[in-house]
Amino acid sequence: MAEAQPQGTGPQGTGKAAGGRSAQLAHTGLRPGWTTGACATAASTAAYTALLSGTFPDPVTITLPKGQTPSFALAVEELAPGRTAAMAGVVKDAGDDPDVTHGALVRATVRALPAGSGVVFRAGPGVGTVTRPGLPLEVGEPAINPVPRQLMREHLAQVAARYGGAGAAADVEVEISVDHGEEIARSTWNPRLGILGGLSILGTTGIVVPYSCSAWIDSIRRGVDVARAAGRRHVAGCTGSTSEKVAVALHHLPEDALLDMGDFAGAVLKYIRRHPVERLTLCGGFAKLSKLAAGHLDLHSARSQVDKGFLAELARRGGADEALAGAVAEANTGLAALQLCAAAGVPLGDLVAATARDEALAVLRGAPVAVDVICIDRAGMVVGRAEPRGPADARQASPRR
Repeated sequence: MAEAQPQGTGPQGTGKAAGGRSAQLAHTGLRPGWTTGACATAASTAAYTALLSGTFPDPVTITLPKGQTPSFALAVEELAPGRTAAMAGVVKDAGDDPDVTHGALVRATVRALPAGSGVVFRAGPGVGTVTRPGLPLEVGEPAINPVPRQLMREHLAQVAARYGGAGAAADVEVEISVDHGEEIARSTWNPRLGILGGLSILGTTGIVVPYSCSAWIDSIRRGVDVARAAGRRHVAGCTGSTSEKVAVALHHLPEDALLDMGDFAGAVLKYIRRHPVERLTLCGGFAKLSKLAAGHLDLHSARSQVDKGFLAELARRGGADEALAGAVAEANTGLAALQLCAAAGVPLGDLVAATARDEALAVLRGAPVAVDVICIDRAGMVVGRAEPRGPADARQASPRR
């Protein structure tokens, strides 16, 4: 299987260090890998090609959301008699990330459906089913997230057009399965989230960014150094590629002012405390930033969890009655809590953003840095904001520390 190649180490031929998210990845020296969503897309593309043409492409090449075109070797393939179904499988390579799904065999079985059916997704063995609200999928749906679904639809449409002619549509059932997925899922948060029966098929970029704590924290420091050397007065610490896009759209920041914070909010804040810039924007998912608001500096799911009791208390501060606060405390996910409050007109997103900002200022300990916070949902929509506040303002606040 082809490996993801780190990009963004500076303009070709200049030899100069560049900043930004891609440069951070290059600096770590760690090898990226592929998400389960990318593997499922490759497998379903190969299976549908065989269903229509009788031949499996091997390797199979796909195009990821940011334009990368990796090729995947097929580990298994099977074409049913009469081409009633086709199955292809890809072994997930997570690169240097300590991912529990590394080495898992992701299979896609494709069957034709009547014209007009579109693409219907099914959970095969080892892929979970959503049983509780609060996730970006309806209850009863297979745990195949929206971006991988869209990526598969796009590739299946291309296969239909290639072998069925212009205007041909992909009317197929796609069953995704993962060998031993139910067993692997016991090492994830899926059972607690109400995703039962196996793993989730995930990924927004198709690429697994490896996180060695020491290497990634070092890369954050390098990113701050590069931004300061370039004279940047405003930098943004982002939890991922979606939040990075939001920060750029709202603040028009150049690449070397962007820090791939990931889960390491504390690393960003502590280094900027010693090496200040005038303004720091923290941008990330609502759930992750709710952890910062609650006082956690490591936002990884294995080391901190969304505290729904804390969210309930914030909701009370925002005007929620006891019935709503109780519902927030019992919500399945942070997203579900946010939705409950939004329906009642309680600005939980803004409250989380403001509290996260004040926590960040507390960690900065009076460093001359103004902080603002942007909370987003999974689709990249802004669901909460806190305006810039500096150390003088922080002394007037009372963060939870």
